[in-house]
Parts: sequence; structure tokens; C-alpha cells
Amino acid sequence: MPISTGRVVRPVSDHQVALAGDSPREECGVLAMSTPTGDGLAQLCFFGLFSLQHRGQEAAGIAVSDGQRARLHKESGMVSQVFTPEVLAPLTGYHAIGHTRYSTTGGNSSRNAQPFLVETMSGPLAVAHNGNLVNAMALRDELLARGFALTASSDTEVITLMLAAAGGKTWEERLERSLPAWKGAYSLVILVADRVFAVRDPWGFRPLSVGRLPGGGHAVASETCALETLGCTEISEVEPGEIVTLQGEHLHRRQAMQPAPKQARCAFEFVYFSRPDSTWDGQGVHAVRQRLGEELALEHPAEADIVIPVPDSSIPAAVGFARVSGLPYNDGLIKNRYIGRTFIEPTQSMRERGVAIKFNALASNLSGRRVVMIDDSLVRGTTAGPLVRLVRDAGATEVHLRLTCPPIVNACHYGVDMGHNEDLIAARLDLEQLRLHIGCDSIGFLSEPGMMRAIGRMDGYCTACFSGSYPVPVGIGMAKTAFEGAIA
Repeated sequence: MPISTGRVVRPVSDHQVALAGDSPREECGVLAMSTPTGDGLAQLCFFGLFSLQHRGQEAAGIAVSDGQRARLHKESGMVSQVFTPEVLAPLTGYHAIGHTRYSTTGGNSSRNAQPFLVETMSGPLAVAHNGNLVNAMALRDELLARGFALTASSDTEVITLMLAAAGGKTWEERLERSLPAWKGAYSLVILVADRVFAVRDPWGFRPLSVGRLPGGGHAVASETCALETLGCTEISEVEPGEIVTLQGEHLHRRQAMQPAPKQARCAFEFVYFSRPDSTWDGQGVHAVRQRLGEELALEHPAEADIVIPVPDSSIPAAVGFARVSGLPYNDGLIKNRYIGRTFIEPTQSMRERGVAIKFNALASNLSGRRVVMIDDSLVRGTTAGPLVRLVRDAGATEVHLRLTCPPIVNACHYGVDMGHNEDLIAARLDLEQLRLHIGCDSIGFLSEPGMMRAIGRMDGYCTACFSGSYPVPVGIGMAKTAFEGAIA
């Protein structure tokens, strides 16, 4: 048998549950590499995935191939807990893919952990996916009608089985034949016996970059920060519609599909998702976030004494707001970064419980002051109110909330867990109702033109969650657990 797995299912106790905030949750980070020697391959994967941990905390997995046999280990939990030295030791080979997961299609059951690994007539096939197919339900129904047996409830399994069953003499041919059927967002890494592929959808929704490893070979990752952690050079984006083949020292790039006439990069990569030391569409994320704060200060100034961020993603924006407004910047909230957790359980009750143990207020910086509090976004509205109360309880006389993006009034169908439209507080309440609900003295959202000025482009981005203009038709929205059928 060319496939072996090391999948482990861990029971989850209350003290292991992570407490997610109100920000939208990214669903995954992907990683791939191919080396001529295989030296330290599993360790390289570990550190690459560790750099992508912010993109998903429910589960992690690595699949490797030595040219003939593939091995897989995946389970629920954080990267550093899933992969111990003992677990990494048998993951030897020349080629590998990895994944960190937060569920957007399929629940957080361990059976949905990635990569998916199957045996085919052409050898092992493993797939990891960042994104969301808007036609996944129809594709899944077609597979079931053809007699396929499905074991998970993720659109990544659909992609894996379609690719396994595709006609063609080579994996490149099978991949090119499959691509036109997939509609929506996908940045894929694919492992076969003797090489790795990286593929990005024609709209360019999700980031994906490739670089040269210092010890030879190449790596692909969702963000450039992971490639830089690995010491990569010659870093560039995988272009929309492009297939990149990694095989030892060799790198081959092929434009398999024409890029969509209207590109649709996710604007939220700048607002929240990406690590600030990453580069996206040629723009440094940290610099863009500072410009978001500068634009916000111009659009929504406030008479106040101090500017504070909601750590961590809002820190650069608060610096920019303070610089333009002339108000002093300081810390007002301290985030506990060491709360033990094995995965995020993304339920409403967990979100509501999260603020009290995740943040402490610095009364010495807040007492007797009028405060501008900068946050990246307002989604369900579960944490803004508790944070405002926390700042008030620390002695702030006024709290003015400023958000670095427009109101989120439409759900995302391309791989971001925002819930449905009815879950979005800005879709239900007007500005004054929002202010009263949160309990702040004033509230201001950055406009869409202001956000795009900060990004540096006025088009080429998906802003559907703000505008309702979806670049790929989505039909009827479905819950992320919509594929949960007969298997519990």
C-alpha cells in the first residue's frame, strides 16, 4: 500500500476550548514544498505551518511522499501540539504539503481535517485547500450520484475525488480538466508521488506565493511570512489561474486558465487576516493597515485624549490614526497571548465568553481620559460592547469606537466564516442603534473608497461583504455544516 496515515482524534475538554473574538475567521493556511534531498522536510513543514497558525487553529496536518509511498498525520489542535518530534520522525520524504484549518465548509469534526489523502490508480494523491467552492453542493451531489462514497463534509474532499477520477494520462492533464468545474475561491496544494502542485483560482481570491528554499528546492505558502521564515528567496505570487509544479530543484509554471477579467482579491487580507509582516498583491500588510488608520482619522476624527488599539491586528491602524489626528498613541488593552487551547470552537457562546479572559485594561493609561479605540471590524457585535465596558470600567470618561473597514452587511461565500446575513449586526441595526447597542459615545466606519485608497487600488478586490456585489454568483447561501448527512 502506498499510503499510511497517523490520524489521531483527541477528546476535547472545556479548558482546551479557545475563545474566539468577534472578527471574521479565516479558514486555512496551506503549505507545500519539494526538495532534492529531503533533509529536514518535516521540520521545515512544521515551521512553515507554525507561521500560518493565525489562519486556522482547529486542526493541522502534513502529508509527505518519498517518491513512491505517502504518509499523513493530521489531527485536531494547534500546530505545536499536533506535531511533536516523535510524530514528525516518520514523516520522511522529498515532497510535502501541509494545512492549518478553520472550518468554513464542513464542521470542525476531525474527519474534515486536511490534507485529504487517497490512493488512486496513478498512485497517492493528497490535497489541501484554502477557500470555498460556491458550487460544492452540486459537485458533491454529482459524485454521490456516480456512486462515490464520501467520508467527510468538506469541499476539499470533493476536489480530491474529482481530481482522482479525472481523465488524462498525467496529473497535469487531470488537474487542467478539473479546474473549469470549480467555481469560487481556491488556493490548492496537491501532493502526488513524485511532485507537488500549487493552483490558484482565476479570480485570485486567496493569497498564494512561491519561493526558493535556501537548501535547494521550492516552497509554496498562503503567506509570504511563512516563506521568509523558511529562508526563501525569489518570492513571487502564484498567479490567478496558474499551476506551479515543484519537483526537487525544478519549478515549472503554466497558465492553465485565463485570469478572470475582473480580479477579486480578498480585501480582508489587509484588514485582518494576513500577518502584518506578509506581502499581498505587492503591498506590505503593515503599511496598508497604517494607511487604513490614517484614512479613518481623516473621515472620522474625534475629540479625545488618547488612541488605543484592540490588539493585535489593529495596532498599525491605531498608529496611523494617532499620527494623522495628532493624538497620543498608547496601550489601553493588554491581550493574553498564552491562553491554552487546542482549537477554536467557533460558536456564539464561546465568542461571548471570550473577552473577559483575553484582555485586561490598563487603568493607568485610561483613567480620566477620552479614548479613541481602534478595531479592525464589527461582525456579530459580541465583543465590541464588552471591550467598551472594560475600557469604561478602567476609568475612561468617553469611548469612541473606530473601525478600519466599512460595515459588514453581507456574508462571505468565498472562504471566510462570518455566518449568514442575519448574524451580522450591521445588517440589522443602523448606526445609532449600533452605538447604543455597543455603549460607545460615537462610532465610525471607514468608507469603502477610504479602504481602497489605503490598499492603493480602486478595483481588483472582492468587497462583497460590504457592498453585496459578489464577483462569482453564489446562489442560495448554505451553512458550513450543510454537507453533514448520514454520518455523524
